[in-house]
Amino acid sequence: MIDYYARIAPVMLEHLRARPITLKRYPHGSEGEFFYEKRCPKHRPPWVKTATVLAGPRAGNIDFCLCEDTPSLVWLAQLATIEIHPSLSLAKKIERPTVIAFDLDPGPPADIVDCCRIGLRVRELFEHFGLECFAKTTGSKGLQVYAPLNTATSYDETKPFAQAVAQLLEKQTPDEVLSKMSKDLRKGKVFVDWSQNHQRKTTVAVYSLRARERPTASTPVSWAEIEKALKRKDPDLLRFEAGEVLERVDKHGDLFEPVLKLKQKLPKLGALDD
Repeated sequence: MIDYYARIAPVMLEHLRARPITLKRYPHGSEGEFFYEKRCPKHRPPWVKTATVLAGPRAGNIDFCLCEDTPSLVWLAQLATIEIHPSLSLAKKIERPTVIAFDLDPGPPADIVDCCRIGLRVRELFEHFGLECFAKTTGSKGLQVYAPLNTATSYDETKPFAQAVAQLLEKQTPDEVLSKMSKDLRKGKVFVDWSQNHQRKTTVAVYSLRARERPTASTPVSWAEIEKALKRKDPDLLRFEAGEVLERVDKHGDLFEPVLKLKQKLPKLGALDD
């Protein structure tokens, strides 16, 4: 695990820098008990930077870890932080998300292939407004779609827009899509989780490992790969382990790089009614 994080650092760090991160730690291994840690451990080395961010009305301001360099990333791995969950915002502008994100979570027997179908519909919807989207596997069972913004916006804009998109998809195909959070309703459907678009939430980082039986990672994928997996109905085409992720980066570079740089303006909420 430490070896993977040290080698993936050149691309992963670009997506972590300046963002508050939540640590998901597994001190007894991937199959053991875990805990989330928002407050950066007091025993951190002096070179691990932090950012003071409002964690909620009860928690108040706390110091989150920042991951600015390879030693910091390796230190997190040494803490058994298998999963790294950054904010959708930079710490200095925590009220301004840099993306709008959709977490597509399949309810069995639905799987990532079903997520591909819904992900392509999300891409098509944003293309209607002249915006680009980028996809990554969760490294678990689902798919995530990010539309980069990198402009002055707020969660008061992105969260209701994401919810409206999820509700529109559900209205169009209620047998395939769910926008409500009730787990009792998820069987055979893809839950379009819009709630991640919140100032106090974090979501799994691109290139983060996941605590699974095998060392899978959240991996950027092209739309062509998504279309191929959907056509062949083969979920294995979108399942990547640590070594494969490193090979993909060597071959393709960082497929998620545009998420950091592309500037796009979110349409007005009422545009979805057109």
